Amino acid sequence: MTTAHVSTIDTHLGPFTAVVAPDGAVLAGGWTADPDDLLPQVSPSLRPTSLTTRRDLGEVTRAVRAYHRGDLAAIDDVPVRQRAGGFTEQAWTALRAVPAGRTVSYAEYAGLAGRPAAVRAAASACAKNAATLFVPCHRVVRTGGATGNFRWGVEVKRRLLAHEARARPE
Repeated sequence: MTTAHVSTIDTHLGPFTAVVAPDGAVLAGGWTADPDDLLPQVSPSLRPTSLTTRRDLGEVTRAVRAYHRGDLAAIDDVPVRQRAGGFTEQAWTALRAVPAGRTVSYAEYAGLAGRPAAVRAAASACAKNAATLFVPCHRVVRTGGATGNFRWGVEVKRRLLAHEARARPE
């Protein structure tokens, strides 16, 4: 891939930037106004060589806005494209199945990904996740419920979890 599209959307948590392949699949996303903060996380085989700025990325922009307004399911069906080793990709798929408003520990996450003993590998999958929000690594917490780390800061993670807890349908 050589060209991808990028857009920054204002949210109540700050600017959210998404990098999207020409077919609409999210390659990267995060709470930053600088696409250069996102590109190092994208697999070299998918990393675009150039970005075209767009005001609107269609389905992705609509989903980001809807999620931040409280429609937590808006992000669920947005296509994501990431590449890594087999377990990491499996872990990202498992993470997309964790419902909004819920959290799982790293140990539970490893189990969901099919390898209960691979807690460190599951944590590494979270750290390598380029498509933040669409692959909701903020829903993984430490055993005992402590927030744990987050690429975009612990405060953003806390606010995301609080947002989901308030908006989650019972």
